[in-house]
Amino acid sequence: MLALLSREEMAVNDLNGRLRQIVDELVRRGLTLEQARREFEKQFIVSSLKSNDFSVGRSAKCLGVHRNTLRNKVSSLGIAVDELRAERRRGR
Repeated sequence: MLALLSREEMAVNDLNGRLRQIVDELVRRGLTLEQARREFEKQFIVSSLKSNDFSVGRSAKCLGVHRNTLRNKVSSLGIAVDELRAERRRGR
């Protein structure tokens, strides 16, 4: 019997396929696990900050971490929140 996938299952399969392609590319380029983890974390946090109008508190809640943890992470990853805000204002 043919099982039909739900939209959610298809979306997850698509996401997994795209993620697999990205991971394959990072491995081909010789990135270490630490470099890949750091870049992924940075991009994930920046995306969350942008979608929450750069509110660290709201972003932390969405990410499931304490806001002080997120502030420390932002600092350690070198994310310049003020620069990101300015870019958004300039329309980038």
